[in-house]
Amino acid sequence: MVHLLALPGSPGARPLGEVIARATSDAAALVEAGFDGIVVENFGDSPFFKDSVPPITVAAMTEAVSAVIDVADSVPVTVNVLRNDARSALAVAAATGARAIRVNVLSGARVTDQGLIEGRAADLVRTRAAWGAQDIGIWADVAVKHSAPLGLPRPIQEEALELVERAGADAVIVSGTSTGAHVDPDTLATVASAIAPHPVLIGSGTSVDTVARLLATAHGAIVGTALKVDGVTTAPVDPARARALAAAARG
Repeated sequence: MVHLLALPGSPGARPLGEVIARATSDAAALVEAGFDGIVVENFGDSPFFKDSVPPITVAAMTEAVSAVIDVADSVPVTVNVLRNDARSALAVAAATGARAIRVNVLSGARVTDQGLIEGRAADLVRTRAAWGAQDIGIWADVAVKHSAPLGLPRPIQEEALELVERAGADAVIVSGTSTGAHVDPDTLATVASAIAPHPVLIGSGTSVDTVARLLATAHGAIVGTALKVDGVTTAPVDPARARALAAAARG
C-alpha cells in the first residue's frame, strides 16, 4: 500500500512533488518485490473529512495516482480517498485508469472519529454506470476499522452479504479494529463463507508470520504497516520487508 504524505490543502501539507516522489518510490519497491496490486490512499491528510474532500485533494490524488500507474508496469492500482469519498475515488480511478476503489462505508452507517458516516451505495453504483466505468471494481469494508456500529451490532456475515447482494460491492474487506491490527481468523472465515464466491480481502494486520495462513481463507491482503521501515505506517516502504512478505505469501 502507498500511503500518501499530506496533500496540498491539508494540515502539515508537503509540496506535491515530494508527495509524488515518495509515492512512486514506494510503488516501484512494491512492484520490484512482486506484489500483485497497489492501493493508493491519502493517509497523510488526517484529520480526515468524513465524506466529500476539497477539489485540491481530488486534483492532487489524480496526479499522484497517475504517477504511480506510470511506474506500476501493468500492476493494477486501487484508489482510496479517505475517509469515505467514494465518488471522488471513482473519478480519480476513471481519469487515471486505476482498476478499483476502496470504500470504507458503502452501506449502513458507522460511528467514527469523523462522526457518523453513512453509506451511499445507490449514488455510487449509479454514477459508475452513468460514467461507463463498470470495469472499476468496488472494494467495500465490512465493520471498517476505527469505527463502531450505530445501535446494536449485527452478525458480520449479514452485513457482508448485504454489501455484495444489495450495495453492489465486488469484493469485501475484513480488518482488525485499527490500522495495523490483526484480523480475527474466525471472522475472516465467516465472511468468506457468507459471500462466496465473491472475493474477501484482508485489510490490516497481515505480516510475514501470518500471511500464508490467512491467504488460505482470503483472496488477497492489503498490507501497509508491515512493509514500512521499522514497521512505522508513515515511513517509506522497506524493500527487504516487501520482498520477504511477498515470498511468504507465495511460499
